[in-house]
Amino acid sequence: MSIVKNQIVSIEYEVSDGVSVIDSNVGAEPLVFMFGRDQIIPGLESALSTMSVGQKSEVFIKAGDAYGEYMEDATDEVPVDQFAGIDLEVGMTLYGQGENGETVQVVVKEIGGESVVIDYNHPLAGKDLTFMVTLNNIREASADEILSGVPIENESSCGTNHGGGCGC
Repeated sequence: MSIVKNQIVSIEYEVSDGVSVIDSNVGAEPLVFMFGRDQIIPGLESALSTMSVGQKSEVFIKAGDAYGEYMEDATDEVPVDQFAGIDLEVGMTLYGQGENGETVQVVVKEIGGESVVIDYNHPLAGKDLTFMVTLNNIREASADEILSGVPIENESSCGTNHGGGCGC
């Protein structure tokens, strides 16, 4: 049985870059997402598409099917005064607002006397990843979930999705 678009999928995973574990939800709440909505990296979604509930698998994902290849030109030199009040350190992650109001994540790459070089690449760009993943559950989405794109498991009691920062 294959998973199809708009089904709700629940997984447990541990991901490494071949050197160390980067992230894991083993023993914690499962990751719940709507399949086919670009809510997880493409390589993992593709691997899950043929798995069955209860199946555990080791999945190797090339950088291009994970967070993309590292792009050397995805950096910008910004005047240091735009970071007033921030104790900058090389390697720190900062969040800002993009041209269309979206959240933009950057990493401080270099700090100079008058400018700061920021990197727009995802921190895992250019890295091949290995997932140990267990497919916990597959279920049909409700009409409301399909409309919103948010599984009911990811909604908080205040009506927003987890990570929305509502303080609930």
